[in-house]
Amino acid sequence: MTIETDTAVDPETLDPEDRFEELDDLDDLAEFDESHEIELVVLDMAGTTVRDDGLVERAFALAAERAGFAPEGAAREEALEYVRETMGQSKIAVFRVLTGDEELAQRANDEFERAYAELIAEVGVEAIPGAEATIRALRGAGASVVLTTGFSPATRDALLDALGWNDLADLVLAPADAGRGRPHPDMPLTALLRTETSSVDAMVVIGDTRSDMLSGVNAGAGLVVGVLTGAHDRDALEEAGADEVLDSIADLPALLGLGDDADLGSGAPAVVRA
Repeated sequence: MTIETDTAVDPETLDPEDRFEELDDLDDLAEFDESHEIELVVLDMAGTTVRDDGLVERAFALAAERAGFAPEGAAREEALEYVRETMGQSKIAVFRVLTGDEELAQRANDEFERAYAELIAEVGVEAIPGAEATIRALRGAGASVVLTTGFSPATRDALLDALGWNDLADLVLAPADAGRGRPHPDMPLTALLRTETSSVDAMVVIGDTRSDMLSGVNAGAGLVVGVLTGAHDRDALEEAGADEVLDSIADLPALLGLGDDADLGSGAPAVVRA
């Protein structure tokens, strides 16, 4: 089976069935592996490899209040619903839509960064079970692993510090490192260039949101995988272009044929921050 790749598409007009042939079972995945060696795995952070537990929503609510634009009643619920729908996207982009004012959006984004850091310090943050072992297994099998996030570099670094992940992946990217956030293809393509991956066909993109899926599809990734540990459900992920949907990132090694006996690796190089 050949995975066809096109140029980036408009997320609003995306038809996933025009983009990829479905991978209905592991036989199809094995056929994919024979055609394209997996060189790069691009993993989202919050909701995919890192437990969110509502911290993002709480930080948004605190930021809106502190920045002075907190909506009330039905408007508040509408704003929170938009936050949920756009999980995975650059936070400043979300605030621009919610406020309609660049100065206010920037102020709210700064408050979000502070609020999220406070929440991490207050309640802590945990990895999704199996996430770290999965990353080590992928790297032990010879793939490059790049973590991506819709947070700012400062929040990204706070997460890495809290998790003790500063030497876990080959690279960690925020939208500021790549140009545009999701659903644009900039972060996966930057990951591809920075790791010197030979082709988009050799890249796998994994995430828990529609934006993650659209970013992978728009980047032309050979395989786009959704997980059910975060913001969006199976239907939403498949509608956005997921070729496979897993219960958890812990299921990824088996999907990619690494099995239970995969080498978990050792000695990873330091995380690169653009």
